[in-house]
Amino acid sequence: MDILFFGPNGSGKGTQGAILKDKYSLPHIESGAIFRENIKGGTELGIRAKEYIDKGDLVPDEITIPMILDRLQKDDCKDGWLLDGFPRNKVQAEKLDESLKKADMKLDVVVEIILDREIAKNRIMGRRLCVNDNNHPNNIFIDVIKPDGDKCRVCGGELSTRADDQDEEAINKRHSIYYDTDSGTLASAYYFKDLAEKEGNIKYIILDGKPSVKEVAEELIAKL
Repeated sequence: MDILFFGPNGSGKGTQGAILKDKYSLPHIESGAIFRENIKGGTELGIRAKEYIDKGDLVPDEITIPMILDRLQKDDCKDGWLLDGFPRNKVQAEKLDESLKKADMKLDVVVEIILDREIAKNRIMGRRLCVNDNNHPNNIFIDVIKPDGDKCRVCGGELSTRADDQDEEAINKRHSIYYDTDSGTLASAYYFKDLAEKEGNIKYIILDGKPSVKEVAEELIAKL
């Protein structure tokens, strides 16, 4: 089962991806990790990508997409994969679709988690980290995991925030790219939604991101 995953920062996309990875033994492929692996490994594509990254430029699609295809054709992806973090715009979606078809690779499922932009931002900015265990869920904007004052709701430990979680300008910038339905990430999701309707060989799953992690996971697994 080959799955493409969409969802704004704060929607729980990474958490749901991890659940699918464990349940179906699928490699969770993230675009950022592919860049790091190629650069660290000194591959030809990695060397070319690093030149752009070092200059602060975006890595062009003619480098990014071959990297992704190469990763999806590794042995651990033979029985399926979960791709997250790419494509980020409609042009990339078109090029990825074209490249997958040329490589005779079939996309089975596209998952889109929908969540109001303000709720997504609050979820990010409301996250609190426990000094004893970062995996203890604490969020000042989510009632079911709201901490006890400034103490962890699980163990009572001291709480802190991540600097990037409090960078509202950066969050807004990322969300502006994601929620752009003309040329941004949602436009790329809708490209595959249209394909699913026209070609009929892709299952397009829409999930409400507001319920709990467990409820979203149960709905996702039921729809797969």
